[in-house]
Amino acid sequence: MKQLDELKLKYIISLLENMEYGSINITVHAGEITQIDKTEKKRFTLAKVNKS
Repeated sequence: MKQLDELKLKYIISLLENMEYGSINITVHAGEITQIDKTEKKRFTLAKVNKS
């Protein structure tokens, strides 16, 4: 059981390390992590158009 928990923690840490913007949702059922959802956002700067 402890090894399984360590795998889940390593997975969560790897998600955090590779994410710039977004969220991680961890679902727990009966005291156990049952699901991990990652929503990542990519942000792009807009090039300003000079209207003259």
